[in-house]
Amino acid sequence: MQIELPSIPLQQITDPITNAKGVKLYVLRTDLNHPHISGNKLYKLKYNLEAACRANKNCLLTFGGAYSNHIAAVAAAGKNYGFKTIGIIRGEKCDVLNPILQFASDQGMELEYVSRDLYRQKELLFQYAQQKYGEAVFIIPEGGSNELGVLGCQEIIKHIPIHFDHICCACGTGTTLTGIILSLKSVQQALGIQVLKASDYIQQEVKRQLDSAGQQKTNWCVWDNYHFDGYAKIKTELLTFIEQFENRHRIPLDPIYTGKMMFGLYDQIQKDYFKKGATIIAVHTGGFRLG
Repeated sequence: MQIELPSIPLQQITDPITNAKGVKLYVLRTDLNHPHISGNKLYKLKYNLEAACRANKNCLLTFGGAYSNHIAAVAAAGKNYGFKTIGIIRGEKCDVLNPILQFASDQGMELEYVSRDLYRQKELLFQYAQQKYGEAVFIIPEGGSNELGVLGCQEIIKHIPIHFDHICCACGTGTTLTGIILSLKSVQQALGIQVLKASDYIQQEVKRQLDSAGQQKTNWCVWDNYHFDGYAKIKTELLTFIEQFENRHRIPLDPIYTGKMMFGLYDQIQKDYFKKGATIIAVHTGGFRLG
């Protein structure tokens, strides 16, 4: 198996804020690369799927919360590429599945629910999955956050045909940001918008992943104050911004990842973080729209 990644459109954003601050802003539409395995998910899964095939594994097992885009993507990838799939879901089972879990189930994924306490203990959770399902499964970490996921994300900037100074993405595990950092020139900067309410979490995850790759990089930073009180937390201010952005630019955003990224990016443009004349790329990482 060899997965070919499609070409991706780069869409320029022009509005009063970018004009007033003298910056050029583009959105890399990775959300358009696949109808169901969209955005950064296809990059994070590419080498994991190829490795599973080489290892003659016919079942993918992964982990996620009830609103995990990763769970949905792995379910779709399994159906698309001929793997069975198992999703270990954090928390209690609900009588009615939310749209993401319903989609995963419709794709053929077997859903198993575990306690939040067990889920927090990553090593025990991994051991539990190995002991229960054995050697038949190929295990992909939550969010595709392994070396194979990082390797795939290094290919994201191949689709950018112009020079740029800064590139920004939303962060849930730091895997996409790490891959981008490893693919940049030293004069370019990567920016991560943390969507979780956990001080320095993504900062530490990216450092860990860079250490695993044997790399020391300084041309990156994480903004951790645009989480709107936490993952899957939704506030009126954010929803208003998303609606206005979509009406002006016809680009869909979700309130968990890409909405927070664009909100934070616009806030930093207004606060003059970027020098006049800078070119900024915002990576649209796809994701489900809940409502």
